[in-house]
Amino acid sequence: MPTNVTTVPYDRIRPLAVAAAAALAACLAGCAQAPQPADSPKGQSTPTTPRTKPTAVPPASALPLAGRTVVVDPGHNPGNFRHTREINALVDIGTDRKECDTTGTATDDGYREADFTLDVSHRLRTLLEEQGATVRFTQDGDRPYGPCVDERARIGNRAAADAVVSVHADGSGAGNRGFHVILPALVKDGAADTAKITGPSRELGKHIAGSFATATGSPRSNYVGDGTGLDVRGDLGGLNLSTVPKVFIECGNMRDTKDAARLKSPQWRQKAAQGMANGIIGYLRAAP
Repeated sequence: MPTNVTTVPYDRIRPLAVAAAAALAACLAGCAQAPQPADSPKGQSTPTTPRTKPTAVPPASALPLAGRTVVVDPGHNPGNFRHTREINALVDIGTDRKECDTTGTATDDGYREADFTLDVSHRLRTLLEEQGATVRFTQDGDRPYGPCVDERARIGNRAAADAVVSVHADGSGAGNRGFHVILPALVKDGAADTAKITGPSRELGKHIAGSFATATGSPRSNYVGDGTGLDVRGDLGGLNLSTVPKVFIECGNMRDTKDAARLKSPQWRQKAAQGMANGIIGYLRAAP
């Protein structure tokens, strides 16, 4: 050791070392957790001020469909084929009696309408809920079969829905292409009285047809209606028994190879859901 270095007894520097260690520990503790105010509840810390201002989230009431209820009716049920006796039972459709439900159709290679309608309906629900709507389903594959067509109408009625859309795909002959939207006919017979909903339902259908064509690029039906993509029927219990604006949409023909290719595409199904959502939003913004 060099002779010019002065040594200091340990008992003189120990208090300094202890103080330095305490100060370092306090510093580290302060960095790990912000001090609590005197009136903070025990065990709870006060959050530190964020470095950047958080993005403002609009209140739910500011969304365009806030306070609106939409009922989505996925056509058929994946389990219907197991319950032919039940779905073949006749129910009152207001003007007549008709089967409770059917199994629906399918593409030539087996993609079922009931699976298609649920997939599109799930996508549609997400889009509508993002706009603030309350969305209810008539079925979500969560029951053995059905519901029957009369019960489907009652679900929309009980919900006092602002709009009801029944999602389907058609099973016509090859070469018949395109989508069409089915509107309720003016019916007043037995339990059916559509006088109050035919006008609003037509407006809903026109909005959906226009938006669906734009979003999907699909043609309007070349085999149903007059080229507008709109059709009027008085033989569907789901429409006859509705007391709220309601339409059906046949998104394409599962028996035509070109339409079937679209219907089987997840990307196209997302476009289909977006087209329906845009139409519903447009209608509800215009409706009282």
